[in-house]
Amino acid sequence: MRVALGVAYDGTRFHGFQAQQPGIATIQGELERAIGQVANEAVRVTCAGRTDARVHATHQVVHFDTNAARPLRAWIYGVNANLPTSVSITWSRAVNDDFSARFSAISRRYLYLIDVSELRHALFANAITRDRRHHLDPDLMGEAGQALVGEHDFSSFRSAHCQSRSPVRTINRLTVTRRGDVVALDIAANAFLHHMVRNVAGVLMDIGAGEQPKDWTRDLLKARDRTVASVTAPPEGLYLIDVNYPPMHALPTGPALPRLLSLLDL
Repeated sequence: MRVALGVAYDGTRFHGFQAQQPGIATIQGELERAIGQVANEAVRVTCAGRTDARVHATHQVVHFDTNAARPLRAWIYGVNANLPTSVSITWSRAVNDDFSARFSAISRRYLYLIDVSELRHALFANAITRDRRHHLDPDLMGEAGQALVGEHDFSSFRSAHCQSRSPVRTINRLTVTRRGDVVALDIAANAFLHHMVRNVAGVLMDIGAGEQPKDWTRDLLKARDRTVASVTAPPEGLYLIDVNYPPMHALPTGPALPRLLSLLDL
């Protein structure tokens, strides 16, 4: 039996999603331990996107195979009972054996939140990236970001340690809005390179602060050189908020952006 799960987590204390050596806390490690207790057997989970250390998710998707016959509710309530409070299962579905949380996905969507207030908020230290320039122009950031929409070589926006064979990705949508003292970068693509969202955020933040021209995004695409772009923006404030699959899989989608921001108290 193959089961798909929706997962939400606060990534603050974790070293990313992917399991590592014993003693290092990861989302995958916690999930496999908790699911294994309910299944009474060892399981291996596959995720839609391997988030980095201190990155959060409101709608990660994973799948696993099991010989255990359990009601779908058990994969929610039973697994949640064995997870730390910073990780939770939000839904469960039985899926066909050819479904893959990773390879069946047709797009991923991330939200990057930037605090531009003059005074930092004590409760949001790990939830939002703080930019001390305080004057980011969301309209300018959004206009500059449109050059990135479509299929491009994103070599200037990938980590030096990225292991993907191709730097080509397709960004389907990119918007930048402001809500109070929070600037939100909302970006969806067929897939992302390592650190790609954080590198896009770093570039757009420099443009929004007036430190680089609006056309810099076009120049960086042409350069295909990571060393000429901005520093990688911090992981705090980055959320995986949705993963889309073909309709035949009938899986839930992530919450609408206004509702999500309400859940985050923004």
